[in-house]
Amino acid sequence: MRVALIQVAYGDDEPMDARIERVAGLVREHGPGHDLVVLPELWAPGGFAYREWADRAQPIDGPIGQVMSAAARDAGVTLHAGSIVEQRESSSVADGDHGLSNTSLVYGPDGELIAAYRKIHRFGFGAGEPRLMDAGEEVVVVDLPLATSPGETVRVGLSTCYDLRFPELYRRQLDDGASVFLVPAAWPAPRVRHWTLLAHARAVENQCVVIACNTAGTHAGTEMGGHSQVVSAKGDALAMAGTGEEVVRVEIDLDETAQWREQFPVLADRRL
Repeated sequence: MRVALIQVAYGDDEPMDARIERVAGLVREHGPGHDLVVLPELWAPGGFAYREWADRAQPIDGPIGQVMSAAARDAGVTLHAGSIVEQRESSSVADGDHGLSNTSLVYGPDGELIAAYRKIHRFGFGAGEPRLMDAGEEVVVVDLPLATSPGETVRVGLSTCYDLRFPELYRRQLDDGASVFLVPAAWPAPRVRHWTLLAHARAVENQCVVIACNTAGTHAGTEMGGHSQVVSAKGDALAMAGTGEEVVRVEIDLDETAQWREQFPVLADRRL
């Protein structure tokens, strides 16, 4: 499986509409020839731009979704478009909810929406996301088409940023057949060591590949951590980005995961 992670860097001086078009151009430029392209969390509205989220919220089929769908189709790739601040339809908003979700969107090579995942664990310790967004409830595991191998798929689990700290989510995804975890993030620089460590831990304990795409740059007074990474099911770093805007390309041997599980069958010893 050929994967490209686009570690987007941005600051407060770049208008959201301009950033959307720029990132769509990066997908079109770097996507062809890959099976999967991955973008970071909230790269369009701003990962820490809390005050702007309500104004920048959109439905799934809004302008960001439309541009990303077209970019996936033009590049002929499966695109994990990172996440948006989703403005949900009123019919799906319960009493006491905010009507906003941190929602990841995945498009197929034909531009059709394959999956949407609403972030389950909200970061902020009672502020930030918990005050402004509603928690997702659905664990999402989906078969993604491999663009360069028609008819073939890979089963992946979707999560977002802060989710990485909660291993029980990944056990659920493992039990639902996932062999790859996709994790877009807006992880800040002061805790970037946790970012790299936890991605490796989730890979090792579940014998799954972890594809984790972070943000770079500084916005809303927060320096982002970069260091997007791909970790094998054995826990080896197959690729690691630096701290600036960067495209990370890696080819993953999907058969290696099954072989490793046979050679070192630790999962068979689970008792809980």
